[in-house]
Amino acid sequence: MLSSALPFDAMAASRSGVIDVDDWRSGVIALAPSLRAFAYSLSRDASDADDLVQETLTKAWAHRAKFQPGSNLRAWLFTILRNSWYSAAGKRRREVADEDGHHAAGLSSPAAQLPSLELKELQDALDQLPAEHREAIVMVGAAGLSYEEAAEIAGCALGTIKSRVNRARNRLAELLDIDRGDHHPDWR
Repeated sequence: MLSSALPFDAMAASRSGVIDVDDWRSGVIALAPSLRAFAYSLSRDASDADDLVQETLTKAWAHRAKFQPGSNLRAWLFTILRNSWYSAAGKRRREVADEDGHHAAGLSSPAAQLPSLELKELQDALDQLPAEHREAIVMVGAAGLSYEEAAEIAGCALGTIKSRVNRARNRLAELLDIDRGDHHPDWR
């Protein structure tokens, strides 16, 4: 069920069977920052993350009539985003690579602002995780999804998502040299 902090009233929509477009739009907008964070965790690029969120919101708007009143808007949007990412990944695998990197080097520009050392270390550690573990830890740890929502989005069993999150946490603690006995406040 949607968080009560969202302006979209899923219960009212469920009772009436009709989705109020303004309420639905407000609910979607409230979830945009979480969608962007998840998109960034998948793409590892801010511009690609923005494009992915825009594509997600466009698809959600175009198919809003398919949204079931009373169901979980956040899970629905995260599923659209995840499916869009993996569909595009299949297309990317078929693209010709810039093997010598000359073309890509000419297109890049230095970052205007250097990330903090801790953020860079975390990003490097996340990059070392298997994709399914990184996806799980970001959905649960960063996006704040419940294990049930994350399992639904990933299309796997609840126990599988819990295992992936646990393995990701343990590996991150190892990579970042954090004693798991410290019980970091952000870890559930």
